[in-house]
Amino acid sequence: MMKNFKAFSFSVFGLAALLVGVGCSSAPATNAQAAPPQAFPVQVVSTPEVAVNDSSDYVATLKSRDSAIVMPEVEGRITKIFTHSGDHVTAGAALMEIDPRKQAATLTSQEQNVEAQKATLAYAQQQYDREQGLYDAKVVSKQELDSARSARDNAKAQLQALDAVVQEQQVQLHYYTVIAPWNGIVGDIPVRVGDRVTTTTQLTTVDKPGDLEVYIYVPIERSGSLRMGMPVQILDSSQNVIADSRISFISPEVDSATQTVLAKAKISNNQDKLRQLEFIRARVIWGTHNGPVVPILAVSRIGGQFFAFVAEDHGGKTVAHQKPLKIGDTLGNNYVVLDGLKAGDKVITSGTQFLVDGMPVAPHG
Repeated sequence: MMKNFKAFSFSVFGLAALLVGVGCSSAPATNAQAAPPQAFPVQVVSTPEVAVNDSSDYVATLKSRDSAIVMPEVEGRITKIFTHSGDHVTAGAALMEIDPRKQAATLTSQEQNVEAQKATLAYAQQQYDREQGLYDAKVVSKQELDSARSARDNAKAQLQALDAVVQEQQVQLHYYTVIAPWNGIVGDIPVRVGDRVTTTTQLTTVDKPGDLEVYIYVPIERSGSLRMGMPVQILDSSQNVIADSRISFISPEVDSATQTVLAKAKISNNQDKLRQLEFIRARVIWGTHNGPVVPILAVSRIGGQFFAFVAEDHGGKTVAHQKPLKIGDTLGNNYVVLDGLKAGDKVITSGTQFLVDGMPVAPHG
């Protein structure tokens, strides 16, 4: 029994010694495999410093410098509309007709009065001529001749007054045809045939093609920096500059409702790309300063925050550091950096999707 116990003990201790020996012999191999991570190759560019505009963007309104609001000279009901919105018309072209029948009847009545008065004048002239002959023959007195002359003169004066009334009524009748004040483009026509209009009803507008004015409403906080001749850029929906101008007017008053100051700038519209009363974006350039820019492809956006990786020296080796950025406008293929980078920083432009903060990198230009 004792002999079997000794043999079992020897086997257990021998197995333990074998396992210890295996463990000891494998430890050096594990240490030999642990090597420092290799630097990840990246391309870098040095952040340049360029002239950057100090600017603010505002929603602005375009207005024609030559836009006529067409209103009727008389009251009545619209019977005809001769044009459509967007039509090109010439000066004097008929735009609409207001029912002229009542005015035409009035004019006809006045013309008949004129004809009747002409007959009265002719009779008075005959009477005067007869009295003149009798007076020359010493048949009637001078008083009778003067009476005939007075009747003739009164008839002539009444005819002249009636002629003036007819001319006035003819002018009034012309007002029942609404005409274009000049060559231009017809705007919106808010009225319809059958509508009753007054002298305060806006019928349409006629805009001359060409120059427009940009109405820019600048908050009162920035209005003190407005200057005549200050540069203004007009932007499209893609933030591309479509026109350049300068401030030509600054209102001396503050709009009490919006607490803004009106500034105007003139722009050409030779190709008729812009429209009267169109809302556009205007960029007021307050000045320029030198600042860094970063390539767009080097910038990532995470949760609304912009970031870029910068290659920096850390303990004798180059690592990638992720820096939060405050981004401004685009300048070509670059972002203007308002905060987060300085001129000369080595910005990583390749492989940024594989980088983590603190990762060793091997930069090349």
